[in-house]
Amino acid sequence: MQVNNGPGRHPVFMAPSNGSAGYTPGRVAPVRSPPPAKAPPPPPLKPPSLAPARPAAVHLSEAGSWREHAQNQQRKNAYICTGISLGALLLTIILVLSLTSGDVLDENCPDHDPTLRTWNPGQDPKKAVVVGSGERFRLVASTTLQSLTIQSGGVVVFADKKDGSKNITLRTRHVLIENGGALHIGGPKCRYHSRATITLVGRSDDTSIPEVPGFGRKFVGVRAGGTLELHGFERPSWTFLSRTVPASGLATGGYAFQRNFSRGINLRVVDQDSGAVLLAERFDTHESFNDSRRLGQLLQMLPSGRIVALAVGDSAVKSLLDETKRTIQELLGSTYVYDLKYRQAWALVAVLGRGNGSCTEDTREHENHDTGGRALARRDFVTVDGVRFSVTAYSEWRNGFPISGFQVDAVDQVILNLQDDISSWRASERIVMASTDYSMHQAEEFTLLPCPHCTKRQVRIQGKPQFTHMGEIVDGVDMRAEVALLSRNILIQGEMERSCYANNWCQYFSHDTFGGHIKILGNFTSVHLSQVELKHMGQQAVRGSYPIHFHLCGDVDQRGGYNQPTYLDSLSIHHSFSRCVTIHATNGLLVRDTVGYDALGHCFFLEDGIEQRNTFFHNLGLVTKPGTILPTDRNDTMCTEIRDRVYKGYVPSPATECKAVSTFWIANPNNNLINNAAAGSQDAGIWYIFHNASTGDTHGLVPETKAELTPLGIFYNNRVHSNFKAGLFIDKGVKTTNATSTDPREYLCLDNNARFRPHEDSDSSKPRVAALIDTLISFKNNDLGAWIRGGDIIIQNSGFADNGVGLSFASDGSYPKDIGSSQEVSESLFVGESKNRGFNGGQNKYWGAGGVDNKMRTLPRNKTFPTRGFQIYDGPVRLLRSTFKSYTSTSERFTSAVGFNLKNVWQLTPRNNLSSLYFLPSVTLRAFFGRPGQWFEDNDLDGDKNSIFHDLDGSVSGYPDTYAVRADNYLVRHPDCVNMPQWNGCVCSGRYAQVYIKTQGVPNLSLSIIRDEYPDKPLVLRGINSQGALSQQYQPVLMMSKSYTLHWNGQAPKEIVLSLVNFDLGDWTLLGLCYPSDTAFQVISDFYHRQTNVFEGMEDYGSVSSLAELEKRAMDRKYFFDKSTGLLWLYTRARHGRSGHSYCSIRGCERVKITATTSTKQTCNCTAATYPKYSRTPSAAVPMPKPVQSCSRCGASKLAFSSNPSISYLQTQIKPLSVAEEQKNDTQAFITVNNAQYNLTKNGFLMVSADACTGKVTKHSFFAKLDSKMEQYFKAGIPVRSIVLLASRGQPDGFAGVAQYLVPLGAAKVADLKGKGSLAFFGFHVSPSAQPWASLQVGQGEEAVGLQERYIPLSLQEYACPPPTEQPARKDLDLLRKALS
Repeated sequence: MQVNNGPGRHPVFMAPSNGSAGYTPGRVAPVRSPPPAKAPPPPPLKPPSLAPARPAAVHLSEAGSWREHAQNQQRKNAYICTGISLGALLLTIILVLSLTSGDVLDENCPDHDPTLRTWNPGQDPKKAVVVGSGERFRLVASTTLQSLTIQSGGVVVFADKKDGSKNITLRTRHVLIENGGALHIGGPKCRYHSRATITLVGRSDDTSIPEVPGFGRKFVGVRAGGTLELHGFERPSWTFLSRTVPASGLATGGYAFQRNFSRGINLRVVDQDSGAVLLAERFDTHESFNDSRRLGQLLQMLPSGRIVALAVGDSAVKSLLDETKRTIQELLGSTYVYDLKYRQAWALVAVLGRGNGSCTEDTREHENHDTGGRALARRDFVTVDGVRFSVTAYSEWRNGFPISGFQVDAVDQVILNLQDDISSWRASERIVMASTDYSMHQAEEFTLLPCPHCTKRQVRIQGKPQFTHMGEIVDGVDMRAEVALLSRNILIQGEMERSCYANNWCQYFSHDTFGGHIKILGNFTSVHLSQVELKHMGQQAVRGSYPIHFHLCGDVDQRGGYNQPTYLDSLSIHHSFSRCVTIHATNGLLVRDTVGYDALGHCFFLEDGIEQRNTFFHNLGLVTKPGTILPTDRNDTMCTEIRDRVYKGYVPSPATECKAVSTFWIANPNNNLINNAAAGSQDAGIWYIFHNASTGDTHGLVPETKAELTPLGIFYNNRVHSNFKAGLFIDKGVKTTNATSTDPREYLCLDNNARFRPHEDSDSSKPRVAALIDTLISFKNNDLGAWIRGGDIIIQNSGFADNGVGLSFASDGSYPKDIGSSQEVSESLFVGESKNRGFNGGQNKYWGAGGVDNKMRTLPRNKTFPTRGFQIYDGPVRLLRSTFKSYTSTSERFTSAVGFNLKNVWQLTPRNNLSSLYFLPSVTLRAFFGRPGQWFEDNDLDGDKNSIFHDLDGSVSGYPDTYAVRADNYLVRHPDCVNMPQWNGCVCSGRYAQVYIKTQGVPNLSLSIIRDEYPDKPLVLRGINSQGALSQQYQPVLMMSKSYTLHWNGQAPKEIVLSLVNFDLGDWTLLGLCYPSDTAFQVISDFYHRQTNVFEGMEDYGSVSSLAELEKRAMDRKYFFDKSTGLLWLYTRARHGRSGHSYCSIRGCERVKITATTSTKQTCNCTAATYPKYSRTPSAAVPMPKPVQSCSRCGASKLAFSSNPSISYLQTQIKPLSVAEEQKNDTQAFITVNNAQYNLTKNGFLMVSADACTGKVTKHSFFAKLDSKMEQYFKAGIPVRSIVLLASRGQPDGFAGVAQYLVPLGAAKVADLKGKGSLAFFGFHVSPSAQPWASLQVGQGEEAVGLQERYIPLSLQEYACPPPTEQPARKDLDLLRKALS
């Protein structure tokens, strides 16, 4: 029950009625009384009057009679007690005997409770059952009911058997648990082993059964006093791929061919080590003896071990020579080739030179232009990397047409290598594998197949993947695909119609969207759900009906009186019709290990903006699609068509009011996100949104949430990828008022009314509290890896790759609202275009050349979109100790490590500073200021022109303590600036700040600013407000200690306020403002205190008679009006210092206010009269520093950014070199381990061994050839638990013989290295099974191996490393404990 504790306070919820008694895990919950009624309690009852005491008269005979009666009663009680004991014993014996031989009576198992009675209500869909007081049932068989209500101490427990054979299905319209009722399926210490299914039935338009108030239809509901305990069999909920799975399952892509009338023998030669088709030819052995000879000659020339597939098309025997038949028989092992007949179908797959045992062939007789089916030959093989594949040949006549074909594929043979032990995942269960490309629609579902040869970290899938799914760290960023188990042995599902019907938004959805739902109301006794599958849940057309919904529950942890805090653990919520988990006015809920897949609308959803202290730990959400419920759920079409809550005919703007559907919708910052993955949403992965007041059902309960001021909860080790709009988004609020004529937008649409600026205790008068984003992995997001607006935000230990824009900060707001906060990024990695080239399909829109190798790849936004790693919007921002790699422009687009917001009208601060950055050689454009053209348009808005950043140490430009500015901005440059033509910028020394110019009284004004040293280079600013506004704002960046003149394209403003922004003590500029010569002035200075909106310290400026006198009295508050030129000259000088990142001084914001009175209405541009009179010679106020060499300690300290931060990784690179590459003037061959390079300068082999536990290189050895020394090294010279790296150069003797020694190190078989040009091998010594990162790459002919890179995990359990002296810290678990404390 929710009660209001007064205005302005958070809602207070009543504690559970049994106080701290709580719920004992695994046991049937005690009956909890319903919450007290709202009515006042009745008056106390008056105690009954007692009769006056009087002594009893006792006689002997009476005493004897009493003794005899007492003895008889004692004997009677003894008989009763004995009977009860025997009955209880008998009941216990019956219960024990009813258990299987493997079951033992366990008090932790709810269905072992001896007080339960066997219950089998049968099949009656019209029967509404109420289980009430004294009724404690063990459901032992499937049943169908109209409804099931459990109340007043009633208990229903699903029966179970340890062997999993007790499968029970309950079909019903709804289950309602209330007022002391309890439903149990398993317990946390006694997991349910059988399969339990609750199927919720009913249509949305079925009015024959009335809705249940507060719940509606088709639900499992928990009211006050209710207990819901569901605990399925424990298994890992989701994990990561540990090896990349290519599209089709084969790195070569597979092969398929079919043709009619391909007469003769069709041949395919397949590489046995890779599955690649090496040769495809047709030999017309029906008409051509020459073709027959060519076929025999070709087979004789092929190396032994090649896979050969043959298939007849039409007919093949007329000219098939005996010598060719003999060759086919001897080399391929055929037994049918000598007996082939006219138009007989024949197919063969064999390994050349391996005899009949390696041959599979089949024939079909031809009759009446039909063979009655295919002659089909198929054999299974394995690549050198352990990938199983099949080669199939077929031949047939069908309906008068001869058909032949071939397939090379991995159908039903693809093995997924996974990070964790998933041996509990079972054949026939369903999994989903996330996209690792830009489109979330590359996520794929599979059914698991039996796999007796799989390890405990492998599963086999049915079919084959359509897309590539990465299973490794790529270029230092963890891009491994998430793999989730969808199946659970407890299933709650909605029974669905075949198609959409009635009022279920059928204009947007072709399928039924009226699923089941689970709703929990406040003051429940106990709710814990673990290992439960929720399928076809949620109701798109009914608000509040979600797969699982905690509705107005208040504190559900120990603060709310729950000794066992409420949790959702390892749920699988998939194919949902409205969200995944909704937390509504509920605090302290733990949601962990839960999967939300294919949901409509926000998936993990905080509803009203007052939900706090909830913890999301290790959850996965993927394929989050638009829905209809809220404006923020909707896509373009829904946004403009659903208008029942806007004012009259208003048409919403999708870009600003809708299009925000997110996997994690966090409506209050005081919640915790640890180890989560947002792996694909139509809009955002994680969105922090800010409600300035409570909304929805709690509207008005909290008039001011102060969410914008609330410190951020824990944010650690979360990953966001494959989202269309942004990975992480921290910005904006929602509209908290209904639509009106003045604001016709819909309630709860997006609103640009919030700026995140956390303070201690959510109190703006108290110190700021920095929001920490620690360990964010963001890749393959179309627009933005992360967009974060606000103050005092720190990002650290994060990796960004393949995003349209990696990271963009936006400040709290514009001056004077923004008091000058800061944003910082450190110890992070930015990758422009990684080696994850993606796959052209799955709704990826753009495909083109890119990356360091300029190969074809998927692209964000557009082929021409200017990719940027770190985007500067306004500031101040600090970027330090970070690394950039793979930012290489192409002929179609600019790709820069550092860039600026496109078409920016906003101000930029010179306090944006960069330091200790490291740029790999793959970065060809470190910074870019834009250029007129597509995306940049004219590149002439105010923010574009004022783009600037401070290169503190020269790690960007090579010149320390300099500023990078736009090349054509002569307000900030000087003659000694170093031009950077590629950047469209230059690098200058000096001191820089901003003058905030606010005008009043004249609309449509543009400001032209001229530095006196460059009178022919004006900078024209439009202002940031709309052109028709009477008030305008300009904020030019100026070089300090210089003079400038200001001119207008219309009348001079009646009032101008000049505010000093980012001026340090003593900084000054001399400004001349253009006015008509008859103007009278009032000039005053003051200090503005933004917190209190108070002005103080006002002083009038006095006039002087000349500019020379003004310059002499520069420290005084004076002005000079030169009527001959129309210039009002005055100094803007900082008289007080600043503190921290504040825009203003410690005294307040120093301002100069000019009020002008004139009767003239002329255009005030005084340029012609000003120059050359006031022209000055250009000079540098601060000398240019000397250039610095490369920074040895710059860049991020980590090389790999993983979603397993507790695991260290070894960066390894192998670059072999073939003879063909040397002939093209390539001279480099080497092995690199964590940036330590071991060069291979001579022909031969280089082997490097590194300890798999510590990463330390233990050996590096060169061998000129495979000789006894190298053979002995393979056999006994490699240390145990070693990562083994091998590279070749040239064609050393014994090259092919190396293959046999690679098998014990992880190769799946002896590779055929004859005729190969080079090799790179990653292996491990020694392990019972190959490591998933083990790999052999071979170059042949013109195909070079190139640079191969692997990030290899260290100290894994399977390496059998010595136990550490102390267990490595698990920061995520420490933070989880902190969150729950």
